[in-house]
Amino acid sequence: MHEMGIMNDVLITCENIAREAGKDRITHVALTIGEMTDIQDFALEFAFEALRDGTMAQDATLEMVFVEPRSRCNSCGKVYEHDRYTMLCPHCGSFEVTLLQGRELQIDTIEAEDEEDQA
Repeated sequence: MHEMGIMNDVLITCENIAREAGKDRITHVALTIGEMTDIQDFALEFAFEALRDGTMAQDATLEMVFVEPRSRCNSCGKVYEHDRYTMLCPHCGSFEVTLLQGRELQIDTIEAEDEEDQA
């Protein structure tokens, strides 16, 4: 399950950013995830729940937005959305395509507080 390693890195990154901002507690983490990453939402949620204990994100919530794949055909130039298994251009049938979105894995938002905010 590669989601454990991914979430471990996400939590470490979030903690580092929160500390640099002088915050003591992470309250919310929002991620954008491309469907072509093969990340399973339930497995990432499980990893978040399991790994956040004892961290700055112990009581944080997790928001995940999944992005559908989108490609540009290198033959006809059309841009189109598709599922993760069929990248074939629906306009001209070409296999020569460039993936434009769908492989993202990014932290969009980290909400955090310091002790003064909690009072």
